[in-house]
Amino acid sequence: MSTQATVEMKGICKEFPSTLANDQVDFTAYAGEIHALLGENGAGKSTLMNILTGVLEQDKGEIWIRKKRVFMKSPKDALSLGIGMIYQHFKLVKPFTVAENIVLGMENVRVLNKRALEAQVRELSQEYKIDLNPFSFIWQLSIGEQQRVEILKVLYRRADILILDEPTAVLTPEEVKELFQTLRSMAKKGGTIIFITHKMHEVMEFADRITVLRDGRLIGTMKREETSEQELARLMVGREISTGRRNRENTVKSQEQLRVKDLTVLNDKRVKAVDGLSFQLFAGEILGVAGVSGNGQKELMEALAGLRPRAGGQIFMGGQDISRASPRERMDQGMAFIPEDRYGFALVPSMTVMENASLKCYRDSRFNRGGVLDYRGLEQQAREFIKEFEIKVGGPKSLVQSMSGGNAQKLILARETAREPSVILASYPVRGLDIKATESIHQILVKEKARGAGVLLISEDLDEIFQLSDRVAVMYEGKLMGILPIGQVTLDQIGMAMAGAARLGGEDDG
Repeated sequence: MSTQATVEMKGICKEFPSTLANDQVDFTAYAGEIHALLGENGAGKSTLMNILTGVLEQDKGEIWIRKKRVFMKSPKDALSLGIGMIYQHFKLVKPFTVAENIVLGMENVRVLNKRALEAQVRELSQEYKIDLNPFSFIWQLSIGEQQRVEILKVLYRRADILILDEPTAVLTPEEVKELFQTLRSMAKKGGTIIFITHKMHEVMEFADRITVLRDGRLIGTMKREETSEQELARLMVGREISTGRRNRENTVKSQEQLRVKDLTVLNDKRVKAVDGLSFQLFAGEILGVAGVSGNGQKELMEALAGLRPRAGGQIFMGGQDISRASPRERMDQGMAFIPEDRYGFALVPSMTVMENASLKCYRDSRFNRGGVLDYRGLEQQAREFIKEFEIKVGGPKSLVQSMSGGNAQKLILARETAREPSVILASYPVRGLDIKATESIHQILVKEKARGAGVLLISEDLDEIFQLSDRVAVMYEGKLMGILPIGQVTLDQIGMAMAGAARLGGEDDG
């Protein structure tokens, strides 16, 4: 790593109405390094990087690029200084080719010389060891390949300061390794890599230096070898946070809560998304289903919850065939559902906490007498949820749209577990949440398992799979690639199965 500072941000302040997002933050990154930027949601990471990329303008403070003070009014100014950002949600045009996406928006490209462009893209790909066909269409590429297109877009514009926001959120372990090999290649050529992440093991494996923000302030910057996952978690949150196994109770396979037999489900395009799945879920266990999003997980969970019709197969709950049961009938039999889209599917943002808390119980006799709702009772229930689940909100009559993602997710869990369900379908329950909110949600799921519920956990975060699961399955192209106890499987095995390259082996699928 060079001793030349390519990025120096000094005393950066940025205030929004009622929020001081950055409070006298200093940040320095060097040529040749991979620099991790850590912090909870709301810590000020994205604001700081948006200032560095010209999306926002600081209220106070200075920015120096390669020892020269700069003033940026737009992302175009940042790009002219060699600063490029790759966002978590890619900005690609799927019907266009790789080459067309790379030059899209460049002012100096009037007529597309395909041969010259192909040669330039191939040369750039070889230089940074990024294997891509310039004339493949974006829709033909995997998520990992699409991310490489985004990197090539920035490199083609001669950026050598690269910022990535949650770059591994939807990648397989093998794609993560390939990504960081590319980033390391860029760093070795003198580039500066800054990545925002919540994943501690990636920080400890790939970062050279680490900066931690908390509540808009700089907590510290350190070399990787000078710290640990536990210390970084403590610096981010301000207290000790467990980063290891959170589910420590053994599972006894004595009672089957859910059985899925040869289940087939179609997606919205009437294409087979779930292809003959069979498995069991037992009382007092968490069965983790790993896989890259888009391999049938959404359709599986919606079919189990009764929200999507089956094309074949059967679903049994507590020994009873519920294949034709309605969502309400399944709920009444003890099924709870935590969908991946918390605002679009689980909550009504324009309604109050009390109203959202009552969506599953307003017909119950304790709150409904002859069609007349007991609003005092519903409000009291909401207060109990707020207290028991430590939901930070103004009160039962606060609107859900005013809540943070972590607190909104706690409200969903409070409502879904209030009836003590025997089966909990949890789909990406901590997606987008910070380390403290993640810990809270995990503790709730482990508590439900200890009570005797069977928890089916869908996740693409392998840290979460290893922290929570008793058994782990991998889903690829609508099929299960095997099921194993968590103690009998490795990260590499799961990664190979997620890519469809190998089965987990061992235990039968069911």
